[in-house]
Amino acid sequence: MGARFSIGREADLTIDDNPYLHRRFLLVYHLNELWWLSNLGTHLSVSVSAGDGFTATLGPGAQMPLVYGVSTIVFTAGPTTYELSVHTPQPSVGAVTGPAVISGTTTQGVPMLTESQKLLIVVLAEEILRRDGTGASSIPTSAQAAARLGWSITKFNRKLDNVCDKLDQLGVSGMRAGGGRLATNRRAKLVEYAVASRIVSRADLPMIDAEAARNQVH
Repeated sequence: MGARFSIGREADLTIDDNPYLHRRFLLVYHLNELWWLSNLGTHLSVSVSAGDGFTATLGPGAQMPLVYGVSTIVFTAGPTTYELSVHTPQPSVGAVTGPAVISGTTTQGVPMLTESQKLLIVVLAEEILRRDGTGASSIPTSAQAAARLGWSITKFNRKLDNVCDKLDQLGVSGMRAGGGRLATNRRAKLVEYAVASRIVSRADLPMIDAEAARNQVH
């Protein structure tokens, strides 16, 4: 990889022709003996995870050093969520410490979720959690996710409102639009945050079939 490497819809690494994705969205570059990740976008944020539990949110126009060797980058453009792995040499200096959220918002805590709230997130993230490797995945609609669990759409939307409200209070971006209204793309933002923060994992997938089986009995 050269000293500068761009990622986007029309970049050194062209990942998709998704019109919601910036032509040049991310830039990996070398400066002052460190590799850096820069968000060149104007409206998309990036979740970065690396090392032993490190997570950060890189907002539009922000940049951060990549010091862990392998960093997992997750972002959502329109209805599609992408996951990339960036491999960079680890610096010889000690690990960089600082705020967990690079975008300037407060550090995001780990939310306390009920079993049904976690189940809701797992079913929305099912395709991402089941896939091997990295790439693009679609987020199911609320109706599709509710049917997968055997829930009514009313029950699903009520629990989705509760989860998004809880995360919004913790400072997670994308849960609400202007004026306090719930965001229209909140399902994608919810999955992006939950996967990057490791709130859900592949080990949680059996919860879906167990819930569906329980609801088929009644």
